[in-house]
Amino acid sequence: MIRLRRSATVAALTLTAVATTVLGLAGPASAHVTINPAEGKQGGYGRFAFRVPNESDTASTVKVEVNLPENAPVGSVSTMPVPGWTVAVEKRKVDPPIEVHGSQLTEAVSKLTFTAAPNGGVKPGEFQEFPVSMGPLPQVDTMVFKVLQTYSDGNVSRWIEEPTPGAEEPENPAPVLKLAAAENAPASPGASASAAAAADDDDDDDAGSGAATALGVAGLVAGLAGLVLGGLAFARTRREPAAKS
Repeated sequence: MIRLRRSATVAALTLTAVATTVLGLAGPASAHVTINPAEGKQGGYGRFAFRVPNESDTASTVKVEVNLPENAPVGSVSTMPVPGWTVAVEKRKVDPPIEVHGSQLTEAVSKLTFTAAPNGGVKPGEFQEFPVSMGPLPQVDTMVFKVLQTYSDGNVSRWIEEPTPGAEEPENPAPVLKLAAAENAPASPGASASAAAAADDDDDDDAGSGAATALGVAGLVAGLAGLVLGGLAFARTRREPAAKS
């Protein structure tokens, strides 16, 4: 019994040490600026938040600059007020124009700069989210937002490295928004005809299976009726006295 207890204690300590090591290694890698949620749909609108953790032990984050990708302009970008912060919006010319609800827009937001009030900001051990609404989202697979994070001591963290498919995450990764294709894309006439034919086949199959099911139920009912009648007849013969010879 003592040996079993010692073995369990050693195993528990070993698991604790391994978990601590793994979490310790994973901590710094997950402390970069991210966008949440990290997925959207092409042509749609969405509410997203840039999540900014403070990696410094002594200084506060006092400014966050979010650069929107030049190759994927967005027609409408609006920010949500964040207590203790102000936001400045910069725009740039776009050619060709962006169509939004029938209107042709020749300008798009290029940069959002969030600045903390004096003696404010994101303190050590804390994080702050900066919500934005964007749309219609462009017809691209990904949007990469390069972010600069400025601390009260003058240090700047540059989250600007773009991911490479099949490679490890870069040391200073930029927030990436993945965009899925819209689900309501028009189908070709051939595809529509094939879908209609398949639907007709399904209807025929459903009708046939319905008839088979009805016949099966009728047979089951008849079988049960036979069993009931047979049981009654057997019970009757048990009650009737045997004929005298």
